[in-house]
Amino acid sequence: MNRPLLIASDVDGTLLDDDEKVSTRTRAAVTAAVESGTEFLIATGRPPRWVQPVVDALGFAPMAVCANGAVLYDPATDRIVSARTLTTDVLGELADIATRVIPGAGLAVERVGKSAHDAATPQFVSSPGYEHAWLNPDNTEVSFEDLLSAPAIKLLVRKAGARSSDMAAELADHVGHVADITYSTNNGLIEIMPVGISKATGVAEVAEPLGITADEIVTFGDMPNDVPMLQWAGLGVAMGHAHPAALAAADEVTSTNNDDGVARVLERWWA
Repeated sequence: MNRPLLIASDVDGTLLDDDEKVSTRTRAAVTAAVESGTEFLIATGRPPRWVQPVVDALGFAPMAVCANGAVLYDPATDRIVSARTLTTDVLGELADIATRVIPGAGLAVERVGKSAHDAATPQFVSSPGYEHAWLNPDNTEVSFEDLLSAPAIKLLVRKAGARSSDMAAELADHVGHVADITYSTNNGLIEIMPVGISKATGVAEVAEPLGITADEIVTFGDMPNDVPMLQWAGLGVAMGHAHPAALAAADEVTSTNNDDGVARVLERWWA
């Protein structure tokens, strides 16, 4: 493709190496692109409150497509630009389905306030006994009823010892009419999103007002939650270690996140 007008990169396993750092080479390539006038976004499953370390690693504050496309967040002003949520009725229906189809699963939700650190809105809320897939100091434990009492940007279904791919397959036939399923780890955690919402729709929400079309965009990713934007962009690039679904969706495959995979592609235009 010609020099892209917009770059959208997944964060974990893509922009960041396994030490959760942006390498010197990758930072230089991204900075060169931005200085030339190309837009750069991060497109992540992370909630807004987990974006600041990425900003610090990059050295600037790009617009962030968060929660797999459900939230558009501006870290430069700490402002939630837009949010797509699951209603309480839909949450209740999904919770009934998930606990029936995956016995023993724990549930949690991500909520969003006016900023990434809105103290008035508990943002990660879990039901009693929820086992975290990774360290999460932000957790607020509530009753099952309270968990479903407010709209959420995503519902998390967690079963320790299970495989996310198996859980997603088990639920797929039951929730497709009201929500979409994805995952970014195969460690027994799936994320249920508002129907039709993905990283692709989030990136499009930024690109369209700028007059940038999909064929002028390059995207990078490594997991199933990246598949929609890899398929949608003019050039979708999977990392060398990517999940088979991401590899199948991509137009090409670069090297791994530990081997400057993002930089190696960007250096075609910004050496």
